[in-house]
Amino acid sequence: MKLDILVIAAHPDDAELGCSGTIAAQVAKGYKVGIVDLTQGEMGTRGTPEIRLQESAEAAKILGLAARENMGFKDIFFKDDEAHQLELIKVIRKYQPEIVLANAITDRHPDHGKGASLATNTCFMSGLRKIETQLNGKNQDPWRPKFVYHYIQNNYINPDFIVDITDYWDTKVASIMAFKSQFFDPESKEPASFISSPDFLPFIESRSREMGHRIHTKYGEGFTIERFIGVKDLFDLK
Repeated sequence: MKLDILVIAAHPDDAELGCSGTIAAQVAKGYKVGIVDLTQGEMGTRGTPEIRLQESAEAAKILGLAARENMGFKDIFFKDDEAHQLELIKVIRKYQPEIVLANAITDRHPDHGKGASLATNTCFMSGLRKIETQLNGKNQDPWRPKFVYHYIQNNYINPDFIVDITDYWDTKVASIMAFKSQFFDPESKEPASFISSPDFLPFIESRSREMGHRIHTKYGEGFTIERFIGVKDLFDLK
């Protein structure tokens, strides 16, 4: 299946927290969007890999994803190295996305920066024909996405562009709340975590409101770029 957009996320729920409004907006326009989660988030304070895979599937339905899969890399311990690059190249060549959305280039959680680096390097390497990969016993063709953009996560990063997600705010919230094991639940018996605080989801809303405010809308999601974006018509800029 060819995708228009592939979202690469270090952990299940990274994509939902960082760019699910943008995902929902693009799906509504008829684009095929998929997510590949690098790890099962097994080192997280709450939940289990099995629970998080179930939650990922529920979030995929809410967002209308065309595909979602989990690489099963080791949470915390995965690296931007040859072994992981080759596995991710197979996925990029499998889906042949035009655009890749990847983790924040730097963030509170070290896996986010590693995920960003791994995505960036792999997207370039995937276009090299002398790197040979196979999927289901068949040789894969080289493929390089046209653009790699990085969504902004916990730490504030000044965005290079902002997507208006006002019409898809409720979808974003629903996709986040699919990960029930991870967020505030007064009846939960599990240990408290950084994101299970009752203040965390209001923070996500305030960040989205701040981004929206900067482009004169109610809600927005910010992204950083790896290279300059070119336009042929000034009226393409909003």
